Amino acid sequence: MASSRRAANQTADEEISDSVPDWGKVVYEAILDWNTVVVLAKGLNLKPRREVDPAEFRCHFSLSNNLSREESFVFTTEATAAAQEVVRCLLPRSIRKNNTALAEGIRVTVSRVEDSSASPAALPSVAKVYNPKSHGMRGEGEGKYELCACTMLWNQASVLKEWVMYHSWLGVERWFIYDNNSDDGLQDVADELNSRNHNVSRHVWPWIKAQEAGFSHCALRAKYECKWVGFFDVDEFFYFPRHNSLRAMVSNYTDSPTIAEVRTMCHSFGPSGLTEPPKQGVTVGYTCRLQAPERHKSFVRPDLLDMTLLNIVHHFKLREGYKSTNVAEGTAVINHYKYQVWDTFKAKFLRRVSTYVTNWQDDHNKGSKDRAPGLGTEAVEPPDWRLRFCEVWDTGLKDFVLGSFADVGTGLLPWERSSSSSARRRR
Repeated sequence: MASSRRAANQTADEEISDSVPDWGKVVYEAILDWNTVVVLAKGLNLKPRREVDPAEFRCHFSLSNNLSREESFVFTTEATAAAQEVVRCLLPRSIRKNNTALAEGIRVTVSRVEDSSASPAALPSVAKVYNPKSHGMRGEGEGKYELCACTMLWNQASVLKEWVMYHSWLGVERWFIYDNNSDDGLQDVADELNSRNHNVSRHVWPWIKAQEAGFSHCALRAKYECKWVGFFDVDEFFYFPRHNSLRAMVSNYTDSPTIAEVRTMCHSFGPSGLTEPPKQGVTVGYTCRLQAPERHKSFVRPDLLDMTLLNIVHHFKLREGYKSTNVAEGTAVINHYKYQVWDTFKAKFLRRVSTYVTNWQDDHNKGSKDRAPGLGTEAVEPPDWRLRFCEVWDTGLKDFVLGSFADVGTGLLPWERSSSSSARRRR
């Protein structure tokens, strides 16, 4: 009797807790893409960086909000694509026409069909699919931004202003910020940026080690709003030696019949002799780097991505018939402020979101490029840390920033000034 009363009085949070005891096996997000729904799930054993046979999966839909009732999933459709943590299924026609239900959210889950003669067991789910317009996303025919940017971060609010303000000057019009459990006032920074007319939205993304899935999700959001969207980190800054704009670089390919991705090489910068975080920001403070470039980052046309949304963070699989192009280093390069002063570096690398290593101190995947060469797995500052990764002194971006952005009277850069002081100056 007591257990019956407790069940009757369960809150929604308690229902979720009871129905999802293992967060390693759960459907956690879903997003509508025209007549299909893209479902993000953990625990299906999808292979990293590879497509899998979509015939192995089914999606199940429900109009009920009772998370504890598995039998309430009454609509089932087959998957049309699957890769990593992403499964794409057709949306049932009866739901597709139900605008009221889509505005409120349709519950969805996924099952793996291991035996066609048996009823597949669906994963527990906390995901709903909504009509994109009901969540403030632009619809077809409303016009698109030329250039958007998407990133995922954790506790990097202190550098977000510099990153957004600088790249806004280069032409980025819309920002998708995926917050991976930050607790350093990120929303306050986003609010301040919006008060300065930067178009920033923060999307809570609590799922650990799900950056590829997060970028798949972001690519679909951007598809409705943007012609181009870039995927790069808040410690990465585009630099044009000849002072061209980022927007101009990608818009050259907007009408291309074959180019759907523009790739730019990265140069990794070190602590540059510093022991404290630079007060004017990373673009001014860090000026010494490795000679050889590492990796690349990409801008893509989100409407020309493969149906699987397969990506490895730095680039996506493109629709058949389309290809990428590489930007010449003399035209544009990314300054990646990867190895900063020790305290910053240590905090960042204790919890990387872009690798399959949960904690960089774990004795696992030592060859990952996300690790610092020669550091191993010990969180102990090397005596010569401030001098490491310094092969070439490069002040190009520093000189450009100070020459283009510094206030003539105070010498302050835009990200050093508070919104209130900016307002006083305008008056």
